[in-house]
Formats: sequence, structure tokens, C-alpha cells
Amino acid sequence: MTFYKLNSLVLFIFFSFSLFLHDSYSIEEQPSDDINWWCSTTPHPEPCKYFMADVAPERYKPKGKEEFRTMTTEAALEQALLIQSQAKKMGQHCRGKRKKLVWMDCDKLIDDTILQLNRTLHGIQFNSTSCSDFDAQTWLSASLTNIETCLSGSNQLNVSNVLHPTLSTNVSQLISNSLAINGELVDSQNSTQVDGFPSWVTARERKLLQSTTRSLASKAIYVVAQDGSGNFRSIQAAINAVSKKVTNQRTIIYIKKGVYRENVAIGPGISKIMLVGAGLRYTIITGSRSAAGGFTTYSTATVGVDGNGFIARGITFRNTAGPKNGQAVALRSASDLSVFYACGFEGYQDTIFVQSQRQFYKTCHIYGTIDFIFGNAAVVFQNCIIFVRRPLVGQVNVITAQGRGDPFQNTGISIHNSRITASPSLKPVVRTFQTYLGRPWQEYSRTVIIRSYIDGLVNPSGWLPWLNSDFAFKTLYYGEHGNWGPGASTRNRVKWPGYHVITNTNEASKFTVANLIGGRSWLPSTGVPFTAGL
Repeated sequence: MTFYKLNSLVLFIFFSFSLFLHDSYSIEEQPSDDINWWCSTTPHPEPCKYFMADVAPERYKPKGKEEFRTMTTEAALEQALLIQSQAKKMGQHCRGKRKKLVWMDCDKLIDDTILQLNRTLHGIQFNSTSCSDFDAQTWLSASLTNIETCLSGSNQLNVSNVLHPTLSTNVSQLISNSLAINGELVDSQNSTQVDGFPSWVTARERKLLQSTTRSLASKAIYVVAQDGSGNFRSIQAAINAVSKKVTNQRTIIYIKKGVYRENVAIGPGISKIMLVGAGLRYTIITGSRSAAGGFTTYSTATVGVDGNGFIARGITFRNTAGPKNGQAVALRSASDLSVFYACGFEGYQDTIFVQSQRQFYKTCHIYGTIDFIFGNAAVVFQNCIIFVRRPLVGQVNVITAQGRGDPFQNTGISIHNSRITASPSLKPVVRTFQTYLGRPWQEYSRTVIIRSYIDGLVNPSGWLPWLNSDFAFKTLYYGEHGNWGPGASTRNRVKWPGYHVITNTNEASKFTVANLIGGRSWLPSTGVPFTAGL
């Protein structure tokens, strides 16, 4: 997570929610198909009018909010396809390592934006039973985050002059409009399916993570072993083999004990992968890419996961770049409905990049120093131990840096029933360094700590400003509810308008597994034990 505020990249959306209530119009006065009027109700009316009312007014005549949502998503998709075409042409002319690296990141991110918009459009157009309005909000949020991640990387390596003309703000603003419209529909319904499961749930999957390691190993399609006793010696080779198969079934890959020095990529076309290790102390995937080594934060990841429905159990994800080399990600996940159970994550700055979509971490050990849980996913960390490591002299520790850039993104970081404490390296000098729960990476940053143990290493103020500014003080949402321990007192916490001591259990429940990530509808299929509510 970069150390500077991306003023030119973040879309600051200052508008009143009353705009969406249309107080000045009665039901009878609301135009049924005037696209100009509909565009005027969005946070970004000008691109809406330009691409819909001015270009093809006869095509865009919505009869209601749902139809208008479909039309705005179609317009966003058309602009994203145009950007995709321009970006691919640009790749042929990229010269130099930094430009090529940024182009490779952005090419993947733009492709995924197309995928997410298509997925949303198909779901809302055909009223698919596998797509709720809550799902659509997740996928629209991910598509917007992809563009911001691309722009962030280009700025990080100082090649923004190459990509920014192509990556105009039009598509971001059109997606933002879709988020706002869909957000109203999400608010009017229950976003979780208490008694139901998605269509891909099977009885077999529900038992997977309740099985013993030996049992799971016996069910593995492939076995990875460094000593040659399996099907492959590297994890990526096993992933590549899976990518050649056409299946809708869960694919289990068992990784035997060992330290696997490789960078692993699981692309968006490879879904329902389950990696099973011999235990977080015994199966370790490690890399050393870093920002200081010339990589974007996105591309430093030891393991990068984009395929949906990913599950990992009993594995440690590690980045050994160290505290001197800046951003160095151990795991990057953009996998929707992904689960990490009894896993370890070891790094310093930017250990876990929870990039986007819905994620769940259970009984995990997480190590880091600066912004080491960051990104814009809807993510719950439950029954985890968060170990703060010793940073460099002059540095402060910051546990989270949540990246919500749009007020309608249904994203946030929730740390629930967990433990925040000093690692063995920090304990002897814990009074020498300041530690904070989080800081706002983006304008609408949202993080809550619920019913967790907070050790005495956390500064009494709790939360840290972004670069000593008042950035996002009014628009962020930081909350604490029912925590205990020597660092849990809220008496001397920051006085920002966006900081909340949550005393209402209904408010706190918004950030639980059931509500933040809709966990009741999909987590049972994984077999991972979880607490749905507080």
C-alpha cells in the first residue's frame, strides 16, 4: 500500500444522499423514460448524460430504477471495452521494465473489470438465482477497485504519463453511478440468505474443511512434493495442470511439507481450487519481490489469487523482502467467496492485500509492520492472531489500511473475536515503537474491531492520520465494539467525526460474517466453522 495519497486517482464523491430520495418530485411527476432526468439523480450526471442521453437517447429510455441500473452498467461496460482495446494496443509499444510491468498489471486488471461487469449485467438482466443485488454490489465494487489498483501501480512506478490518458475517469464514474443505483436496491432487501445456499454448494464441499489432513490428501487430484513423491515439484505446475481441465467441481491440491520458493498465480479462469498444506509450520510458500526491487505493490505478491471460490488450509504465505524494501505482499486475493483457514501470513509492509470481493480468514496468524492488512475487499478476520513485528527505527506500525474509495462500495475490514499483540521480535522493545489499529488509505476507508483482545502495544489514540493530514476524517468509518485488554480503552481515542465507539449491537452486527460478507449463504459449503453474528 503506497505511502502517498493518490489525489488524482481517488474519486471524491461529495453528494447528498437526499439526492436519491427525489424530494422535489412526486411519484406522478417522475418522468418514466427521460434519461436526462435519471442521469441527474446520479453522483456523476455529466458522463451519464454524455454517454447515454447525448450519444443514443433513443436507446436509453428507462421505465424504472432497475432498468436504469442495467443501462448504466451497459454504458460502463462499453467504455471499459474501449479502454481494454486501447490498452492492448499500447502494450505493443511499451519499452522498459517499469512500463511493461505496469502494463501487465493493468492488462489483467482491466480484463477482470470486463469480467465483473459482464457478470453483473448477466445477473441483473436475467434475474439469475445465483445473483442477488448484494452480489452485484460486490462485483461492481471489484470492477471499480481494479481500475484504481491499476492507476495506483502506474503512479507508484512513475509511468502515469503513459497510462493515464487511456484510463480516463469516465468508466470509473459510470461504474460509480451503477454502484449508487444498485446500492438503493441492496438497502431495500435482506442481503443474506439465512436458510439457503448458492447453486454451486454440494454436500461434499460442506465436509471438506472438517476433514483431517490425511483425508483431504487422499482426495487430492494432484500432490505437490519437492522430493518428487507427488505429481509435481512446484505449486504453479499443479495450478497450470488444473487450468487445462474443464470442470465445475472443487479441485484439491495437496502440498506436502516443505518450503516452496516460487511466485504462484491463480488466474480468474481457475475457480474452486483448494490448496491443502501439512500445516502452517510445515508447508510454506515464500517469495521476495518488493517495491524496492522495482515491482508494483500488486505484482510483489508471493501468491496472487483471482479465481473465485478459492480455499487454503494449513499453509503459510511468506514474503521475505524484509522491512527495508517497502511494499512486499505475501498474499494478494481478489477471489470472491474465498476462505483461508488455519493459515499463516508473514511479511512486513503490506503483508496481506485483500484486494476485492468477499473473503473470510479463520484461525490464522498474521505478521507485519506497516499497513499489513490492506485493500478494498469485504473481509472478516475471525479468531485470528495478529502479530505486530519490529519495524525499522523511525517507523510506526499500522495494522490496517482499508481502501474504500466510493461510498456505495460494500467493502470493509472487520476483525472479530481475534487477538492483537506484539510478536517476539517487538516484545523486548515494544515501548520504543508506536502501533496503531489503522489509517485511511482512501476517502471512505472502513474498518472495525469487534470483541477482540487488544494488547498494550496499541497507542491510546488508536488510529493514525494519513501523512499528518485531516484526510478522510469526516468520510471514513472506524469503529470499535466490545473489545478488551490493556490497549482496548476508548477513552483517549481520536475525536474524528468518522470514528465510532459502537455501543449498539445492531450497528456492530453490520460488520459480522452474516452481513458484511453474506457468509450464511456460502460459508457452510466450505466446512469452515464460523460465527455468523456477534
